[in-house]
Amino acid sequence: MTNDADLTLLTGFGGEEAYIDVLLQHFEGRLGNTRAFALQHRVLLLRTRSGVGLDVALGALPFEESAVQRSSEFAYPDHILLRTCSAEDLIVFKAFAARGQDWVDVERIIVRQGGTLDWTYIGHQLRPLALAKDAPEILDQLERLRRTLGP
Repeated sequence: MTNDADLTLLTGFGGEEAYIDVLLQHFEGRLGNTRAFALQHRVLLLRTRSGVGLDVALGALPFEESAVQRSSEFAYPDHILLRTCSAEDLIVFKAFAARGQDWVDVERIIVRQGGTLDWTYIGHQLRPLALAKDAPEILDQLERLRRTLGP
């Protein structure tokens, strides 16, 4: 269970404003400068009428496009279908964000997925992102978790 929802919307580079403006017509922004924040940080922070936070990543990177293409529908109770990314792609998203809760989530994914994770794919996707962020420690942290929690 979570108190918010993380989404990726493929906007590309340069056309983000149109997507942001439409979403802000339907959802409340969580910041006083929600639009400006979204344009600078490529994440639109919204809230539903019922108070659920929506973190909408404005996707444009090849990895984000690949994650959307690799996504699949997951059936939840009450016949709800939701398109979700693969466990490997979720690890890449979470490790790249590298916040405290993200690392807790990565640990849970590793434990839940057991030996089925494609670590070669994860490394291939995460390495250039971590290096572009100038944060190679992300790769070290993930490797420590893999050795500690993996099969």
